[in-house]
Amino acid sequence: MQRSFWLRRWAIGLGLVLLLGALASPSRAQSLEVVGYAGALGEWEVTATMTPRSSWWNKEFAGALTMRHVGICTQSGPEEKTGELRLQLSASRLSGTLTVAGDVCSLSAYLSDAYKGVLTCDGGRTTPLTLWLREPKAGS
Repeated sequence: MQRSFWLRRWAIGLGLVLLLGALASPSRAQSLEVVGYAGALGEWEVTATMTPRSSWWNKEFAGALTMRHVGICTQSGPEEKTGELRLQLSASRLSGTLTVAGDVCSLSAYLSDAYKGVLTCDGGRTTPLTLWLREPKAGS
């Protein structure tokens, strides 16, 4: 009887610790740097610095985005557009939205040597996309 009493107390204590761990806010994720390219010929260079957002199920990030047109048809210097990038990471999948100049595109990519997928923009227009994610270097 004494043994079962202590066993029950131990089990209840363990259950409370697990429950509190599950209810606690998600652990603070690290910021991310995003680099990559978009377009059939990779003519748009994509860069972003992302900060973590709270989420219970996925790792979510948001931040400012810069796209530079680096294709050979650039005439008076590279065209540059700025906007916002929102990402959700889960296992080997990346999804989110990219907003530039009022154009909102959804993105979906899967991890191989990089995250490779497509941007789907207004009117169903699709653009190939390749992204790499990394933690920022210390001091940057």
